[in-house]
Amino acid sequence: MPETDLALLTAAARRSGEIALRFFGKDPDVTNKPDGAGPVTEADLAVNTMLEQFLGAARPDYGWLSEETEDGTARLGTKRQFVIDPIDGTRGFIEGSKDWGHSLAIVEEGQVICAAVYMPVRDILFAASRGGGATRNDVPIAPTDPAIHDATILGAKVNLDPKFWKDGLVPPVKRTFRSSLAYRLCLVADGSFDGMMTFRPSWEWDIAAGALIASEAGAVVTDQTNTPLRFNNPHPQVPGVLVAGPELHAGLAARLEPGPAKA
Repeated sequence: MPETDLALLTAAARRSGEIALRFFGKDPDVTNKPDGAGPVTEADLAVNTMLEQFLGAARPDYGWLSEETEDGTARLGTKRQFVIDPIDGTRGFIEGSKDWGHSLAIVEEGQVICAAVYMPVRDILFAASRGGGATRNDVPIAPTDPAIHDATILGAKVNLDPKFWKDGLVPPVKRTFRSSLAYRLCLVADGSFDGMMTFRPSWEWDIAAGALIASEAGAVVTDQTNTPLRFNNPHPQVPGVLVAGPELHAGLAARLEPGPAKA
């Protein structure tokens, strides 16, 4: 059994990829969750079962928060918590995209202390520990920090709606998209793109691992109101996410409306 929390998460992430790839491209069973919460496949559930068993056996005193496990209050009384998305980007997984992965984090006192995001089709493993920097396949990574007019931002088209921006002035950025929120955060961390934004309430399991990886790489990570993120909330959502290098983040945050408009 891996000795450190980070080694445990990276081992679990790779195991997750082995399981998910058995289903990928093979028309897995899909169920739509209630209340428009999106699809879940038999691969999501198989990975979740393995993670609950593997991580739970290694750290039985840690709390548990996963997209595919019914939430309760028990995790709120634990010192540390696993925050897990068994497959982040399930729609992309169903469609045959390469841009889905496994997002695994450990939280202590509201802060992520270690994280792993694994993209199995691409065989890319992002990892970070608090104070220890961030890596992509064991190579240290860092974000870019261009001027706003030179920036390419990952996010849905709705995030450039004038309602989010002071006086309706949308920043002059280029926009592109990836289906996995965790992957978007990591692509800012490694400098592939200059920033990411989402102004929808964001589930902790989608963003916890990527948030640490981005911040340890050197990016600034906040919610839509320019407030640092906290995790293991009773209702496990935060009000959007804004991530970029320090100067770009400051420029974007200064242009945002102060209140969290809804996407």
